[in-house]
Amino acid sequence: MFFDLNVPVPSLSTNSQSSSKKGKGKQVEAPKQAYTPAQISVLDARVDILAHLGYSVIAFTQTVHKKIDPKIHENVLDGLLHRLRKRPGIVFLKRLSIVLDEDSEKGFGLINANTSFFNGYDLIALVPTTHASFSLACLTHSLPSPLTAHIISLPLTLPRLSFYLKHTLVRTAIKNGAVFEINYVGALGGENDAVLVGAGVAESGAGAKRNWWASARELVRVTKGKALIVSGGVVAEADLRAPKDVGNLISILGLAQDAACSASTKVPKSLVVRAQTRKTYRAVLSEPKLVIPESSTATPVAEASAAVPEPTSATATTLDALTAQDQQTNAGASKKRPLEDLTTTGDVDSAAPAEPTSADAGRKKKRKKGNKATA
Repeated sequence: MFFDLNVPVPSLSTNSQSSSKKGKGKQVEAPKQAYTPAQISVLDARVDILAHLGYSVIAFTQTVHKKIDPKIHENVLDGLLHRLRKRPGIVFLKRLSIVLDEDSEKGFGLINANTSFFNGYDLIALVPTTHASFSLACLTHSLPSPLTAHIISLPLTLPRLSFYLKHTLVRTAIKNGAVFEINYVGALGGENDAVLVGAGVAESGAGAKRNWWASARELVRVTKGKALIVSGGVVAEADLRAPKDVGNLISILGLAQDAACSASTKVPKSLVVRAQTRKTYRAVLSEPKLVIPESSTATPVAEASAAVPEPTSATATTLDALTAQDQQTNAGASKKRPLEDLTTTGDVDSAAPAEPTSADAGRKKKRKKGNKATA
């Protein structure tokens, strides 16, 4: 099962008009816009190519710049997925990407008051462009919460990153469960999302390809090949690549072959499962109780009581006799030996003839020699 968690969709401009005096008045929202049949057919053709290449899970991406306002912004992916043709074995996901800049440091709408709006998306991704927004994405928004952002996508096609990839920030984000995304469209110099290009976060062409290789190699070095996912980010159908080709492409960055394969299989799969916990964060769950039927508990007890026979009077008398005999034996063994026995045993031992020693044998030899000399 291969994943492509970044398939950009065309943006729909939703303008709102407000008539108020001194900031007081009702805000009149513009009518909701929908995708044209031509745009739907283009997206259907792109999905057909992705399914033919071997992708099973596809995430459509809606990109927003700076700040999210539920009164202005609309989840365009809800109506889009219902209009796409159903395909067996293909799973569609909804992803929201937020571009963070200097204005987003004060707040970009990712707050608890807007939780109901963000629950409509399966994945939330952040695209930091400054050091402060990168620190905010790694330290704060990667923590478990109803608004956790599990994907951090860096602008790899820019001439130079505006911040350093510190090991402490990267390790903290990985520990919290976030992953870093690499879009292979930059390696091909292909066309990027129009919203990213308009925000100055992405570039195209030969220069963007050179920048991508340098920045992606640095990202692999800092992360040590861990918590990396590979996505497309492709707008033109000619830039789509098969999963095996993408794995061979990113292995040139210094990734091992198994890590390059996991970047489009195992890591995205665990990410999607972990992202579902946003909707159950601090949820109230009933405490399970184990109920045992009475029949199942009464039968074993009755069988156990029937299996153990009750002791008869003869058996009890025999046990009492054996117990008394053991007590007498132990009491006799614990008594001290009388002095008379000790003296008798001493006399018997003294009356027994002593064994000849080596000194006695020497004396006998000397006596024999003396007797021979006198004779």
